[in-house]
Amino acid sequence: MSDPGSDAPSLPESPIPDAPAPVSPPAGKEGEPESGSLYAAHKKLYVRSTTGRFARWRWILVWLTQIIFFGLPWLTWNDRQAVLLHLVERKFYIFGWVFWPQDVLFLSILLIVSAYSLFFFTAIAGRLWCGYACPQTVYTEIFLWIEEKIEGDHTARAKLDKAPMSGRKLALKSAKYAVWAAFALWTGFTFVAWFSPLKGSEGLLASLLTFGFGPWETFWLFFYAAFTFVLAALLREQVCLYMCPYARFQSVMFDPDTLIITYDAARGEPRSLRRRGEDPAGRGDCVDCGICVQVCPTGIDIRDGLQYECIGCAACIDACDIVMDKLSLPRGLVRYTTEHALERGWGASEILRHVLRLRTLIYGTILFGIIAAFIWGLATRIPLRVGVIRDPSLGRVQGDMVVNDYLLKIMNMAETQRTFVVSVDGPEGIRLGDSKRITSGNQVTAEPTENLEVNIEVMIPRGSGQPGSNRIYFEVVSKDDPGVKRREKAVFLYPN
Repeated sequence: MSDPGSDAPSLPESPIPDAPAPVSPPAGKEGEPESGSLYAAHKKLYVRSTTGRFARWRWILVWLTQIIFFGLPWLTWNDRQAVLLHLVERKFYIFGWVFWPQDVLFLSILLIVSAYSLFFFTAIAGRLWCGYACPQTVYTEIFLWIEEKIEGDHTARAKLDKAPMSGRKLALKSAKYAVWAAFALWTGFTFVAWFSPLKGSEGLLASLLTFGFGPWETFWLFFYAAFTFVLAALLREQVCLYMCPYARFQSVMFDPDTLIITYDAARGEPRSLRRRGEDPAGRGDCVDCGICVQVCPTGIDIRDGLQYECIGCAACIDACDIVMDKLSLPRGLVRYTTEHALERGWGASEILRHVLRLRTLIYGTILFGIIAAFIWGLATRIPLRVGVIRDPSLGRVQGDMVVNDYLLKIMNMAETQRTFVVSVDGPEGIRLGDSKRITSGNQVTAEPTENLEVNIEVMIPRGSGQPGSNRIYFEVVSKDDPGVKRREKAVFLYPN
C-alpha cells in the first residue's frame, strides 16, 4: 500500500530482503503418498509503501470517497439533512428530491447502472473498481497508513512483531489499536447517520452525549464499526483472496484486448541482480529485486502472469518504474497493457483502437442509454401520487342521484405545501359529493411530504349511467403548478 508522504523504495542488495528460505514439505515413506494440510497457513504481509502516479490516484480516490461518505450527512438542504435515507419515515431525502417507496424503479435503474458500469470498466481495464474505489481497498489503505505512522515502515513493523513483548511494543500496539478502534467507531457512527437524522433534539449528535441511541442505531453503529475493523485492519488481503466473489468470476469479463497489469517477460528475462552501469549483455531488464512483490497488497508476484489475486492497484508498476529510473532503464517493465499488445508489439494508438472494440462499445451504448433514461426519469418525475380505493359496498340511491363512496389517497411528494383541485370525469352529470377535507372549489391542501387520505362521494344522476360497472376518472391538479397532475381511473357501480 502507499503513503502520499513515503519515500521512494531503494534498490535492495539482495533479491528479496528478509525473505525466508522455502521449506519443502516432508516426504512420505517409500511407496506411500505424500500427505499435507489441505489449507495453506496464513502468513502476515508487511506491505511496503511506494510512490508514483498510480499511488497518487489511489489516494485521490481515498480522499474523494471519504469526503463523500463522512461529509454528506453534515450538509443541510431545506432545513434538513441534505442526504438522509430515512428508514423510519420510509423516505429518501437526496438534496432537492424526496423519494418514496413508490419510486423503487429509480433504485432498480441505479443498480443496473452499477452492474453495467462494472462490466464496462472491467472489459476496458480490468479490476479498476477493486484497485481504486472498493471500500475494502480504501479502508485497508487508511488502516495501513495509520499502522505505518505509529509502528514504522514495513521492515520496522516486521521487526516489532518478532520482538519480545516490552513496554515500547505494548505502547505502540495499544496506540495503533486505539486509533484503529476510534476510526472504526466514527465510521460506524457516520454509517448510521446516513439512515437516522444527525441533528435535532433527538438526533444522533444529541444522543451521542448521553449515549441514548435506539436499539437498532446501537446495533448498526457497533456492527459496522466491527465489520470495518475486522475486514480492513485484521483480514485485509484475505478478504480479496477468499471472501470476494468478484475475484472468482472476473476472468469471464476479460479478453485478450483488456488492459491489465502485466510483466513484460520478453524484455525482463532472464532476470538477474545487478547495479547501475553494469554490462546488461545477455540479461533482461528485471534485476530480481522483489520490490514488486513487497508492495503488493495481496502478496503475489506479478511476474508469474495474471492471477485472480491481483486487485489491479498498480502498486507494482510504481515500484518497478522507480527501480528502472535508478538503473537508467526505460520504464514499463511492469505496465498496463493487453495480451495482444504484448504478443504483437502494439503501440499506444493500436492498443486504444482495440480497447474501443465491439464488446466495450455495446456495453458503453447500453450504459449510456440506461443513464440517459435515468436522468430523463428524474427530470420528468411528477412529485405527486394518487390512489383511488372504492368502498366495497354497492352504489346507493339518494334522491334522484346514485352515489358511490371512495377513499382518495393524495401523496404530496414535494417539500412545499400544495393546494390541489380534485375533479371527476365520466357519465353525463357526474360530480363530486360531500367530503370533510375538500373545500369550496373542490380544493384540498396537502402539507409538505404529506400522504393525505380523503373520503369522498361521487354522484351520477339516475338514468345517466349504465347498469353495472361504469368507468370514471379522478383528476388531481396542483393549483399553483398545473404541470403537477395525475389522472386515475376507477369504477362506479350503478344498481340495476
